[in-house]
Amino acid sequence: MFVLQISIFLENVRGSLRNMTELLGEKEINLLALTIADTSGFGIIRIIVKSDNINSTLSVLHQGGYIAKTNKVICVRVPHKPMGLAKVMAALDDAGISIEYSYSFYRSNFEEACIIIRPSDIEGGISALQKADIGMVSQEEVDRF
Repeated sequence: MFVLQISIFLENVRGSLRNMTELLGEKEINLLALTIADTSGFGIIRIIVKSDNINSTLSVLHQGGYIAKTNKVICVRVPHKPMGLAKVMAALDDAGISIEYSYSFYRSNFEEACIIIRPSDIEGGISALQKADIGMVSQEEVDRF
């Protein structure tokens, strides 16, 4: 139960994020989640879009001169209470799985927070979360937003 994410390499200069988001917006591509990781020379923008927009998003980005690719990530449901996220982290840690990165993905029609996680082992991460009875959001659920 994974979600597809698009990772985009972006030059770390003023206006580059604006240009990329305007390019996507002009093509009616809605970003459901976004995070930025930067270094001194470039950034990695990670976005979630509906599955029927993944190929068109990649095409628009490539035509615009951007380097972009898809990755599998997990979207977990985290209760809005103390220790909610800690339970997720414990399930993965107990299975020997580390987190490469994480960011939030909030939708108002969920009672829980939604957190995007990129584990070191995607299939092992899904299995560990299922064994710990931790809910996950499927790509099909993302597509219904």
